[in-house]
Amino acid sequence: MNCIFRDIPGRDYGAWIARLTRSLVPAPMLATAARTFRWLPKFAQDECGAILIIMALVSAVLIGLVGLAIDVGVWYRTQRNLQNAADSAAISAYLNGSGTFQSEAKAVAARYGYVDGQNGITVSALNNQTCPAPNQTHTNCYSVTITLAQAPQFFSRVMGVRSPSLSGSAETGTTAGKGQIHSYCLLALAGSATDPAILTNGAPKADMSNCSLMSNTGATCHGHNLNATYGDAHGTNDGCGITENSDAPVVPDPYAYLSSNIPLNTCGSYPQEPAKKKDPALPASNQWSGAKTIGSTVIVCGDLQLTGNTTLTTASPGSVLVIENGQLDTNGYTLQTASGSALTVIFSGTSGSSYTHATTGGGTLDFPAPTSGTWQGMAIYQDPALTSGVDISAAGNSPTWDITGMVYLPHSSVTFSGAVNKSSNGASCFGLVVDNITINGTADILETGGCIAAGVTLPSAALPGLWLVR
Repeated sequence: MNCIFRDIPGRDYGAWIARLTRSLVPAPMLATAARTFRWLPKFAQDECGAILIIMALVSAVLIGLVGLAIDVGVWYRTQRNLQNAADSAAISAYLNGSGTFQSEAKAVAARYGYVDGQNGITVSALNNQTCPAPNQTHTNCYSVTITLAQAPQFFSRVMGVRSPSLSGSAETGTTAGKGQIHSYCLLALAGSATDPAILTNGAPKADMSNCSLMSNTGATCHGHNLNATYGDAHGTNDGCGITENSDAPVVPDPYAYLSSNIPLNTCGSYPQEPAKKKDPALPASNQWSGAKTIGSTVIVCGDLQLTGNTTLTTASPGSVLVIENGQLDTNGYTLQTASGSALTVIFSGTSGSSYTHATTGGGTLDFPAPTSGTWQGMAIYQDPALTSGVDISAAGNSPTWDITGMVYLPHSSVTFSGAVNKSSNGASCFGLVVDNITINGTADILETGGCIAAGVTLPSAALPGLWLVR
């Protein structure tokens, strides 16, 4: 656009201003003002740059609208996350079912980033609530509400929009006492179709108080019910658990997905313990004793044998010890972690009869799993790709397991005798996933009241009838 600057004839505005203000304003300032106001009519008629002013005004509005759209998207995602946290917390409170249900619900909410009392966050957990329709005659429901006083706000404030408060709430319960969610510290996957996948013989001292068990086939307990809170079986449950349930839904493998996180195999050979006098001895790197400091990932190629009591100081939040195509032979000694350290032992390698991928040796394992990170809550992990050389016999007393965390042996037939205790430096929580298990004598699994502190999420399943209302 061509712009023409036109002079407008007419009144001398400079003189008029001068006369009006001569008695109030010093002469130098009057001269400056006169020059300024003399040009005002000309400026008002100038069309140069008009489109720039319009674009500036429109752009401000457009930028504000885009910023508002971005913040609305953030609020929507935050609302969904709040709701997911409330759902999980309500289910956990229901599963807890004790006087610590509020702590349990708040701990689960904290895992989603919502810590009660911080950053305007309130987490409220209540029990004995009146259930929603059509179950309003019951007052055994648990409810959780998570409120965020002020949602995150980035750009919309320039539009004068106030950040809203957001909340998520959920209520859970059962219909006429049915449909409970059970958490299992013993789960038999029964991929081999072994039936019963949980079998006990006598076991007069077996005590799984505050635990529940599940078999994907049948469960048979001779002479003692293991004192488990619930005994569930997809087939027939014969005598296992204080409360017995048959025809329960199959529980899928809860930890197979972790196999994608097993560190890459860098081994070129796999030394084995001598089977005959003429066989070569294990290299020094495969024989451990004394105090050792290890990094975040340690790969041992072949068998690992203890030649003395061994104490590991690990990386934070814990170290991963991968044994490729080999066994962990405690050799009658103790493998433990120092105070403040945590460990995950992984058995991986080639599936076949040439190798043993398990613990042996009659010694003691005394360590907690990491409470955070990729391997959170996992103490021992057998690669689910391994289907042979994975069985463990006489686990418990031989070796003695003082472990805090999950032990995952998905294709292992386990004979369990003796006691499992908490690790010296860990919380009270132990879980076991196997293909099938035979429990003899004094098998003892401690209560699972410390699983939140241990970072362990036990396998769980809902029996038909459970509902969750948002």
